[in-house]
Amino acid sequence: MSNPVYDFDSQMMLRCLELARRALGRTSPNPMVGAVVVQNGVIVGEGFHPRAGEPHAEVFALRAAGSKAQGATVYVSLEPCNHYGRTPPCSEGLVAAGVCKVVVGMVDPNPLVAGGGIARLRAAGIEVVVGVEEEACKKLNEGFIHRILHKQPLGILKYAMTLDGKIATSSGHSSWITSKNARAEVHQLRAACDAVIVGGNTVRRDNPYLTSHELDCHNPLRVVMSRSLDLPEKAHLWQTENAPTLVITEVGSNPSLQKILQSEGVEVLELPFLTPSQVMLHLYDRGFCTVLWECGGSLAASAIADGAIHKILAFIAPKIIGGSDAPTPVGDLGFNNMTQALSLENFQWRVIGSDCLLEGYLPVKNQFLLS
Repeated sequence: MSNPVYDFDSQMMLRCLELARRALGRTSPNPMVGAVVVQNGVIVGEGFHPRAGEPHAEVFALRAAGSKAQGATVYVSLEPCNHYGRTPPCSEGLVAAGVCKVVVGMVDPNPLVAGGGIARLRAAGIEVVVGVEEEACKKLNEGFIHRILHKQPLGILKYAMTLDGKIATSSGHSSWITSKNARAEVHQLRAACDAVIVGGNTVRRDNPYLTSHELDCHNPLRVVMSRSLDLPEKAHLWQTENAPTLVITEVGSNPSLQKILQSEGVEVLELPFLTPSQVMLHLYDRGFCTVLWECGGSLAASAIADGAIHKILAFIAPKIIGGSDAPTPVGDLGFNNMTQALSLENFQWRVIGSDCLLEGYLPVKNQFLLS
């Protein structure tokens, strides 16, 4: 038998998440947060956090509610902050507004908050309920949570393969393995990420765009890893009008091409040693939460071995192309028997059009054992 109170709380929290998603890909290093103000069972104010440096979701929701916030219930997908950062603490704003109850989706993993906001509200006599739609709240901000807990962005390896495990034919042709529905899902995934990474082989072979393909959607930073900088002078990724591009290479590689790329508006970064973990460290320093790897098998294996991949998204098409030398999604990891295999955790299957999507996570204990 359902609980009408919890059902309403759940409905309001799902509305918070719907609002939060309006800022998809735009809030890093902050989380995506939505807030709803309810008076006598009616929504009187809503808001979401649009980007870092701007007010938090609670501020917008309280502004929209105005005097109707007095004695109201506020729903917020993440614990209100209780510290001074770029903006004042939201817990104080809720207290000042005179709300009587706050329903929180999840506790903030940030040590600067970590229960402090909830404690402040309760100390002011405000009733606080915690954990409504908690798993959905955590899933929306899994990149933010990973960044806070592990001091690095969440690395997601995405690939599309045939039923026999190939990402292209023996000749290298790969358009298209999956259906339009699956490709649309990938475009939405890019919009939710801060950066998307490929290697030089992908640029040379596929000449990709790596955009979300939607005018009003966020485009991630497109990152190319290339030690030798043996890249074409003309490529879709060098067109930076709609999406920025960063090329990361090693010190002294191909100076003439570096100048050409920079003249096109491409950012070039030289590192002493180019490794996936060093790239992820740089992207962490830029404030990124979620990084999508859309690379070939060699770089994918290197990224897994270097602890840069934490989540797998495998699109599987009901097709068979064969080919003993056709490329596969992950190259050599140096494993010789099945006991070494990395088994995904918390995985789930989903059907998208004619394809299947497997989503799962590499075990934390294994993520850094290969490096």
